[in-house]
Amino acid sequence: MHPMLNIAIRAARNAGKVIVKGYENLESVEVEEKSLYDYVSSVDKEAEVAIIGTLQKSYPDHSFLCEESGIIVGKDKDHQWIIDPLDGTTNFIHSIPHFCVSIALKVKGRTEVAVVFDPIRNELFSAVKGQSSQINGYRTRTSLVKNLTGTLLATGFPFKQKHHTETYLNIFKDFFMIASDMRRSGSPALDLAYVAAGRMDGFWEFGLKPWDIAAGELLLKESGAMMTDFNGGNDHMKSGNVVAANPKLLREMLNVIRKHHI
Repeated sequence: MHPMLNIAIRAARNAGKVIVKGYENLESVEVEEKSLYDYVSSVDKEAEVAIIGTLQKSYPDHSFLCEESGIIVGKDKDHQWIIDPLDGTTNFIHSIPHFCVSIALKVKGRTEVAVVFDPIRNELFSAVKGQSSQINGYRTRTSLVKNLTGTLLATGFPFKQKHHTETYLNIFKDFFMIASDMRRSGSPALDLAYVAAGRMDGFWEFGLKPWDIAAGELLLKESGAMMTDFNGGNDHMKSGNVVAANPKLLREMLNVIRKHHI
């Protein structure tokens, strides 16, 4: 196993222990509203501390980009860990068992290692650049569907960008009229892992952050899928507007989205 992947998995599992303990004692979890409808819990913070601490034991000079702690610049700026300690906080605080830990490592701007860990189901999605993606040690492959008819698509509502509501609903309607069905899980990192594993055929969402998608992007690439922005380009890390699927289905999804002049 890639040594940095091994450490990333250890960090994710350590965070998972914090999360499960908190989930079993939700009445003791403190919750704050960072911004309108955007929540952070004491467990998010504790899980992030566990991740950073685990990684720094092995790589004390590395840099970090974390949802809660922000940017931590280390002596080694070429190695940056991108961390979402608890993706799906709203699910977590409402006792909905669907959330995950997301960890990615970028080396000189290229994602080399990715881990998405669901501590409730004990499902570990992982990838190393050029070495395929896996779930609990078994290789994953994305869906091979070629068009939208009969697909199962995942999405997320633009609750932080409600000015996009009308556009989003128009896109949703167009997809819904063709696809078999739609899912909105509340955890984009898990949605992307599910696309990589072939559980979902495709995914799209507005306004995500790098820590939501960095690990998922490598999982997708190593399973035969792709991630782009709404124009089919590579601006998704900056814009946060994300489309993901196998290359043929991705083109079909982009054709629908482009009709709405985003």
